[in-house]
Amino acid sequence: MSREKYLFIKKNVTGFSFANLGLFTGFGSGIVNAVYSLTILGIFQKFFSENIASAAVGIYAAVYALFACFIGLFSTEILHWITKSRLLYTSMLTLGLCYSMMSFSVKPSTFIILDYVSLTALTLISMLLPLFISDFSKGVGMEKLNARYMLWTNVGSLVAPIFAMTIVNHFDGNYRTPFLAAGMIYFSGLLFFKHFGIVQQEKVIKRVNMKKTIRALKINALAFFRKAGMLRAYIVNFGFYALRSMRYLYVPIIVIENGFSNETLGIILSIGILPYILIESFIGKLIKKYGVRLWLSIGFLSFAAFSLFATFITGKALLGIFVLWQISGAFMESAHDLLFFNGVKKSEQSRFYGIFRTSVNFPNIIAPMLGTVCITVFGTTSAVWLITAVIGVLSTMVLLSKK
Repeated sequence: MSREKYLFIKKNVTGFSFANLGLFTGFGSGIVNAVYSLTILGIFQKFFSENIASAAVGIYAAVYALFACFIGLFSTEILHWITKSRLLYTSMLTLGLCYSMMSFSVKPSTFIILDYVSLTALTLISMLLPLFISDFSKGVGMEKLNARYMLWTNVGSLVAPIFAMTIVNHFDGNYRTPFLAAGMIYFSGLLFFKHFGIVQQEKVIKRVNMKKTIRALKINALAFFRKAGMLRAYIVNFGFYALRSMRYLYVPIIVIENGFSNETLGIILSIGILPYILIESFIGKLIKKYGVRLWLSIGFLSFAAFSLFATFITGKALLGIFVLWQISGAFMESAHDLLFFNGVKKSEQSRFYGIFRTSVNFPNIIAPMLGTVCITVFGTTSAVWLITAVIGVLSTMVLLSKK
């Protein structure tokens, strides 16, 4: 699919303008990530024992990610019907509404329905922002814009965990209440985006032919993986998001299981953002100078090493590991998708990005399921870090392979 034309956009809007939206997505997502797994754990604890509930979180996360993968696959077709600007506006509005409603004492079934609707919106937002940034990257480059986006994302994420846990304690340990704050953040981001004044030619909504749609997806997928370097780009991105999925899902649970307070969890999650902020300020230049593979290799291998330590270390030393391996993540964050953007023409990015984005969602299916197996076999949640160690090593091998 060719790049969309912009009929109007304010003169002062650049690629950096879209990158600055990272402040809102980072703050909103940071609040949700701090309490999400604990919220789901609380739902399952009403029906199962502690260990079974912890394993059930992984199963829920895998099914959840499978749905996100489905949305990602069809995102390319959605862009045939709706302009990027309208789709982003609608998605941010939907996400703000869903998070706001999820904060109230709704039934578990209602919460789960809202969770899936919000996932649809969140998946589309995470797909659209890189495409907007790419559209306006001329003269600047994706390396710098990616670094700016990640910087603002992490600035937002820095205060989010402490903010979320402060809300939790104020409302007597209710992990749902921070969702309302996340909803308000996304509403603010929506107003910021609307200020860009984007006008695009509306598309004619055609009748959906599922056979043609599925055939088009198959053709796109085959064409994507036949392009030189795209299989490597896919696997490397898969590895990055598998590590992130396990970290977001199990760190809060393990911290609480080890007897630490909500305040400690908030502090650890916030401190863990500092390496991203400190490194993001210059990592874009380093990537451009020394290449993508170097920093990704350092990130994957160091994360694998820290993961091995995390399987048997307890107490305050474990909290230190959870902070240190964020340095590994910081080396990878600005580089993990550049193998795609640097290897595909801009005119083809919208066509192939939906396929590439499944490398974000598939690991959220597979990694939690592997984590569930580890918890079941070894009887301890910390066993999940064996999975991240293996993922780190295998991702490095693929990254450095000649083919």
